[in-house]
Amino acid sequence: MSVTIRDVAAAAGVSTATVSRALRGLAYVDEETRLRVISAAHQLDYVASPSASRLASGRTGTIAVLTPYVGRWFFATVIEGISQALANVPLDLLLVEVGNPDRPAIGSIEQRLRSRADGAVVIALPEDHDVVDSLVEQQFPVSLVGSLTERISSIAIDDIDTGRLATQHLLNLGHREIGLISGSPSDDTRTAQGKRTAGYVSALTTAGLTPRPDLTAFGDFTQHGGERAMVEILTQPRSPTAVFCLSDEMAFGAMAALHRHGLTPGVDIALVGVDGHPQSDVLNLTTVTQPVVDMGRLATQALLDGISAGPAHQPVQKSIPVELVVRSSSAPAKNG
Repeated sequence: MSVTIRDVAAAAGVSTATVSRALRGLAYVDEETRLRVISAAHQLDYVASPSASRLASGRTGTIAVLTPYVGRWFFATVIEGISQALANVPLDLLLVEVGNPDRPAIGSIEQRLRSRADGAVVIALPEDHDVVDSLVEQQFPVSLVGSLTERISSIAIDDIDTGRLATQHLLNLGHREIGLISGSPSDDTRTAQGKRTAGYVSALTTAGLTPRPDLTAFGDFTQHGGERAMVEILTQPRSPTAVFCLSDEMAFGAMAALHRHGLTPGVDIALVGVDGHPQSDVLNLTTVTQPVVDMGRLATQALLDGISAGPAHQPVQKSIPVELVVRSSSAPAKNG
């Protein structure tokens, strides 16, 4: 005879609902009880039936991840954090690419998620994006990575401070002609790009400097794009002594462009990136690091707590600190 959830509940001295919550890693189960339930389940060799659990709860047993891109480092690393948070929870992942202009839309996101997911982690979409608004209006559980809002759970860094921190580092080194490699010409101040640019502008204006439009180029947040943007900046009549890149991957491309022109990062032109990509250490890139895996993990736990609590759930907002890691790609200005 197979072991049932009632057997586990009896062995642990709790209700079947508590067993279900404990084994799924959901909220409102204290740690001592959770461990007792897990121990009882192991001793009895209990294996939950996914189909029975889903029918009983009215849930799909699936969490959706909405992301503009899948193959880029930041997005893939957030998904890694999401996967870690679900490692011991019997839930599946539904990956939905949304907002990528290179991919045609296949129906509305709301239609694709209806009856297919219990909630969604949304990566790097503005808090008032149409997709987010629509899901919230339908009372669909959502958590955000990359922006903060009081109406739903959200995890993010302060991108304005990040841009300011990177630029101020270069200013402190004596640089006054500081270029910018951004993602795209968009002036959307709701995005990480717009906020980091605002931080860059703020640091320069506070120092009494005016940003030079000719020293701003766009690299599409890719290494190839960063290389192209750096070449564009180098062709200006008066090159900068330093460049702030809004992502590490664009900074890697900028480094390649400098090397192709016989220039050395940190000697001829200082470079600073953002992210904390593993290759930044290998390439000696100064960068503002963000704990990307942790952000994905925290957003997922907030979503699971919200699904468990239902309408009574109070959204959580968490601003994650960043850290400036100084390496040889940034050095004092020669005439600073």
